[in-house]
Amino acid sequence: MSFLRALIYYLLLVVIVVPYWVMVMCVAWMPRIPRWKFIAGWPRLSAWLAIYVLGIRCEVRGRENIPAEPVVILSKHSSAWETLAFSGIFPPHVYVMKRELLWIPFLGMGLALFSPIFINRADGKNAMRRMVEIGKERFAQGFNIMIFPEGTRIAVGKRGKYKFGGAVIAVQTGARVLPVAHNAGLLWPRNSFLKRPGKVTVVIGEPISSAGLTPEQLMRKVEDWIENQVELLVRAEGEKNAA
Repeated sequence: MSFLRALIYYLLLVVIVVPYWVMVMCVAWMPRIPRWKFIAGWPRLSAWLAIYVLGIRCEVRGRENIPAEPVVILSKHSSAWETLAFSGIFPPHVYVMKRELLWIPFLGMGLALFSPIFINRADGKNAMRRMVEIGKERFAQGFNIMIFPEGTRIAVGKRGKYKFGGAVIAVQTGARVLPVAHNAGLLWPRNSFLKRPGKVTVVIGEPISSAGLTPEQLMRKVEDWIENQVELLVRAEGEKNAA
């Protein structure tokens, strides 16, 4: 049954993506925020299909902690689910992405219209400088900045190395940081075709001020909060399954 659900889900995405890509190209002229909201319809639809085809529901705790002003959102990254569902949870936001994604046919064009911050990771300090400069522009345009500080998907129960890029943006712009934890990897494991029905819990923490902190100090606060929350979520899920 899990295989059939996943197969139907991905077939539906394939059917939908081509006409939606055509529509996205037709709205390329729109201002950034309205264009983002239109393009975000695709990941929102994908998350909606996950509910009714895969049986993966979502509970969001701490939605009231999302501030009105743009912030740097730093989230745990354990699956593809959050890259889809976050478009329906958070206000307009942009991702920091490696520039190589621009070179992927069709996908690269669509991503570029999503107003991300493309960087050359091999460029070291220049990449960091570019990330801060464009980050300031995106804040001024009304976007939040979404970053997965571990840089890649990490299996549930594991901890990757938290990189300081998001904290650098926050410190140099004076923006606050919004920490986010979730347990999506329990239902939608990384690199797995099969998905498990159930409820993903997303926990949004209170914004953390960057004032008076170094990027290292700020990221340590974020990391401690995220990892503690993930541990609680995983433990609760284990106790529920054992009951």
